[in-house]
Amino acid sequence: MIRGLYAITPECADTALLARKAEMAILGGAKILQYRSKSGSADLKLEQAIALRTVCSRYTVPLIINDEIDLALEIGADGVHIGSNDGPVDDARRRLKGRILGVSCYDSIDLAVDAQNLGADYVAFGSFFASPTKPDAVRAPLSLLQMSKLSLKIPVVAIGGINLENGARLVESGADALAVVSSLFDAPDIRAAANHFSELFSIQK
Repeated sequence: MIRGLYAITPECADTALLARKAEMAILGGAKILQYRSKSGSADLKLEQAIALRTVCSRYTVPLIINDEIDLALEIGADGVHIGSNDGPVDDARRRLKGRILGVSCYDSIDLAVDAQNLGADYVAFGSFFASPTKPDAVRAPLSLLQMSKLSLKIPVVAIGGINLENGARLVESGADALAVVSSLFDAPDIRAAANHFSELFSIQK
């Protein structure tokens, strides 16, 4: 079940520090961790993915790898999240037998329906707000979350510029999970920030 705080790692060259930050997020209530690195070398990505797999296994939290199916399979990650430039969804589904597959669908309900039909386990919409991680990302309306509840049977993740204030609006609009980078990992107390994000879902029960 994809629900709750979906923590996405920031760029960090220090593997030990990254693992500590991930652990604090999980201890604060993060239900899923995605390893995302766009600047690291192949060796660094392998090292960090293994370190994060160890942390996630300790707390029985799924580890999702952004984009890289080969890396996910090599380290035994729980799944992969892909975007529009990462190859066909059905091909990813075939390669990820028994593992979680998430698909970015930006601002398109049609893409989400197609992804669901091709075997995605969840879809992500966004960016809902201005994002420091992806400043040029397509913007998605809140109404998309409400529409998704009528069109989809799989969980929906909201992403993009999410903080505690606007995150509550996304959960109220139907987001099953909130994918957060900066507002979580740039917080002075990552564990406390994760706990506050997690509380947004408790309110909606």
